[in-house]
Amino acid sequence: MHDTVLAPEPLSAAAFAPFGDVIEASAAAQRWQINQGQAERFHDLACVDMAGPGATTLISIFRSQPRRFPLRLSLLERHPLGSQAFMPLAALPYLVVVAPGESAPQLQRLRCFLAGPGQGVNYARGTWHHPLLSLHETADFLVVDRGGPGLNLDEFALAAHPIWIRDASGLA
Repeated sequence: MHDTVLAPEPLSAAAFAPFGDVIEASAAAQRWQINQGQAERFHDLACVDMAGPGATTLISIFRSQPRRFPLRLSLLERHPLGSQAFMPLAALPYLVVVAPGESAPQLQRLRCFLAGPGQGVNYARGTWHHPLLSLHETADFLVVDRGGPGLNLDEFALAAHPIWIRDASGLA
């Protein structure tokens, strides 16, 4: 089996649409002034999708350690019962690795995105993705995902599928 090498591409709403939403305060967002003109609301940036009886919405903070490159990816995961949103709490870039697929990811269609400062992602329910990939330093993320009964985590081991991100030194 040949190694697959992923090259990060810029994260944009159009490129990421098959996998979920990009969360950012962009000019494309619906927005208006609030709080007596002292704040601006960037409205409805992601679809929070929680399926199943007794589902709850959780807000957490995940602290991600920076990765060393070259990096061999070890697993992909998905959450079949709910979307999962990640918004960095500092202006730090990170990588987002996603793949389409139902019961297993379609590895030949794997994509890697470079999320810039101020960009978050909301993985659509059932989207295969790699766990957090911080680049240069420890990073905190505000996470919105599903709680409640039901198995909401599927994992796919990549041990038999050598997939690499060779170098992140030139990434923002």
